Amino acid sequence: MGPQESKEHPGLSAQIDKLVHYHEPERQPSDAPHAFIYFITIHNQSESTVTLRGRRWVLRHADGHIHVVEGVGIVGKEPTLTPGERYIYNSYHMTHCDCIAQGSFHGIDSSGYRIHLRIPEIEMTIPADDRDHPQIP
Repeated sequence: MGPQESKEHPGLSAQIDKLVHYHEPERQPSDAPHAFIYFITIHNQSESTVTLRGRRWVLRHADGHIHVVEGVGIVGKEPTLTPGERYIYNSYHMTHCDCIAQGSFHGIDSSGYRIHLRIPEIEMTIPADDRDHPQIP
């Protein structure tokens, strides 16, 4: 495999620690009044140092809409994890209906090979109490 091909890096993992629903329609955009705040820990249990340089999310909404979010860094940082280290962060997705987020982190290992790491799927289900509020179809 050449340095331009990305491979999953054994020993590198991500876990969703917590998912919080936030709904305050008068303060959030009318087309996405539900925020889901997620807390993720990335563990490097491999034998090499890795640098994570970006992420990609695919959000599949219950109404059939698919939204792809990708970019440089993870909440503005490019963390380098030595063997045994972990990186903890939180961010959010905003939506107007239930959705599922699938994602991955991308970076390089200490040998210069491109690597990726899959993020566990996040099911963002709007609580029944908040369904009474009008939603955009």
